[in-house]
Amino acid sequence: MRDEPLTYISTAGQREGTTILRLIGPLTLSNLFSFQEEFRPMKPQVMILDLSDSPYMDSAGLGLIMNYYVSAENNGRKLLLTGVNQRIMALFTVTKVHEVLLSFPTIGEAETSL
Repeated sequence: MRDEPLTYISTAGQREGTTILRLIGPLTLSNLFSFQEEFRPMKPQVMILDLSDSPYMDSAGLGLIMNYYVSAENNGRKLLLTGVNQRIMALFTVTKVHEVLLSFPTIGEAETSL
């Protein structure tokens, strides 16, 4: 696999305290470290991680998401996922995190669930 870049766009959600973070590119070990330095300090009450433009992730990317999820849960915050494609869902299913992480088809559906 090529070392593709990862960028993101952060926007406010419809409800106060909600941040939508749209990832653009794969979430992999090769691009994880610079992203995690910016991602970990983000502590909105609700983080909606939009993976619509993320074609794949590896175990390092999954580890970052799970660490964020655990931290959020332990501190009374929420992490919701949207736009999870089949390739990423296969990783979630094999590792059984699909049973823990809340995933919605769209940002609108994630926001409605709150």
